[in-house]
Amino acid sequence: MFETRITEMFAIKYPILQGTMQWLSTAPLVAAVSEAGGLGILASAMFSTKEELREEIRKTKSLTSKPFAVNINLFPTMRPVDLEGYIDTALEEGVNIIETSGRSPQPYVERIKQGDVKLMHKVARARDARTAERAGCDAVTIVGFEGAGHPGMDDVPTMVHVPVTVDSVSIPVIAAGGIGDARGFVAALALGAEGVCLGTRFMASHECPVHPKFKEWMLSAQQTDTMIIERSIMNAARVVKNEVAQQVLEMENRGATLEELLPVISGERGRQVFDEGDLSAGTAACGEVVGLIHEVLSVREVIEGIISGAKAIIERMQALARP
Repeated sequence: MFETRITEMFAIKYPILQGTMQWLSTAPLVAAVSEAGGLGILASAMFSTKEELREEIRKTKSLTSKPFAVNINLFPTMRPVDLEGYIDTALEEGVNIIETSGRSPQPYVERIKQGDVKLMHKVARARDARTAERAGCDAVTIVGFEGAGHPGMDDVPTMVHVPVTVDSVSIPVIAAGGIGDARGFVAALALGAEGVCLGTRFMASHECPVHPKFKEWMLSAQQTDTMIIERSIMNAARVVKNEVAQQVLEMENRGATLEELLPVISGERGRQVFDEGDLSAGTAACGEVVGLIHEVLSVREVIEGIISGAKAIIERMQALARP
């Protein structure tokens, strides 16, 4: 049950992927998702060198023999990044699933798609999904407005984004943004997606290295406890609603420049939130689906709960359709 082109393409049991969360998508979390039947995705952007990435890939392989992916972040960064070196390192280590995100992967497609390597690309617009398909990507993830991190500038929710994207491309579509339980999983499949990508839900798992205080906050948070910032620099981001995020929004409303914003939206400050549990330290990505999370579970419990719950929902829906 729930066999799709995504489960076939990536050789996984369930069409459930773990979203790439910088600093949090490390070997233990990635391996746990893959071991539970999903697809773990290792973030490469957190590493300063390709050798650090190589070490983490090897650590992941020591924890699971099942498929996992490596994300190559194509967004502009403040420090030089050897993207081609990172790609080559992943391929040298036998990773056969690569996820790209940010800008078009076109310049790297030929380099990535060697042998049996599969490439998926994460987008926030249907037209970018079409571009990814033309570039040669095997699958695409569409992120709705509800999602954590960078959900794009168009404010289109997952409920609309997914069917529009499915109608726009012939490659498999993965839904992301606002999905955290069986109901969201079934809804995404009903909209035409062939897999789902969960980020915030996996943050509230035992295997995620986020600080316990942040996990405690998640359990009491409402769906209204996140906000969008960074619109003024064309990089809209959904983050925890805290004093720093409010400060950023006020600065943007006053016309602050990128140079003025950078010290406040610094990734290192956001990392403090996750590492130390200090919600006032900086801006930290979190999706609206946090309002549906009421307990910290193991990754396996999250995935198996979604699958068993989905089966029950489908049985109920089948009963409703009987004459």
